[in-house]
Amino acid sequence: MLIEAKNIYKTYDMGKVQVEALKNVNLTIREGELVSIMGPSGSGKSTLMNIMGCLDRPTSGAYILEGVNTSELDDSELAHIRNQKIGFVFQSFHLIPRYTALKNVELPMIYAGASPGQRRDSALAALEKVDMLNRADHLPNELSGGQKQRVAIARALVNKPSIIMADEPTGNLDSTSGAEIIGIFQNLNNEGVTVIIVTHEYYIARQTRRTLTFWDGEITGDASPEECKPVL
Repeated sequence: MLIEAKNIYKTYDMGKVQVEALKNVNLTIREGELVSIMGPSGSGKSTLMNIMGCLDRPTSGAYILEGVNTSELDDSELAHIRNQKIGFVFQSFHLIPRYTALKNVELPMIYAGASPGQRRDSALAALEKVDMLNRADHLPNELSGGQKQRVAIARALVNKPSIIMADEPTGNLDSTSGAEIIGIFQNLNNEGVTVIIVTHEYYIARQTRRTLTFWDGEITGDASPEECKPVL
């Protein structure tokens, strides 16, 4: 099993009040799945994404990635997993304004210690995969929203991770650009990459093969998109 969440709780201490963001979450995701996590704002889906991406730790319970209990890993080991095994795509792109598209895509390889030549070759290959090779020397402010997200996907791909995690990847895009981005994720999944997409949009979830529905920190549904009802 690629991903296992066992009895996961996540509680935030807000002074005198404790907020339970996740409540007894249990799930498994197999290698090669294309999964959406759907729910309204505040339902806990992004909190779960952060835990699955090793960006945060559960308050209790176990998160197991490729058979390894991540609770037993230190911060440097978790950072290595994030760099090598998981590619992240976010709603707001997180591109560095002063860097070209090529340099932005090279960043994960710099942290991985790759040589300049290897970084450039891999970054160009990743940009070509998302049809952005002709924009390699452009700065982010010279790109449209859809183009920025393509660059962000290329950056997520450059270290050839086995998992792509995308948090509301179409949230800042028009419907045409959003459909193109989902098409890229579908193509990557067809090539064997496991793709997990957090969304509150039902039409996005319908483009995946499996949908986990969240409500108030709990999984309330786990089915094919055709069997799910829209979350209002």
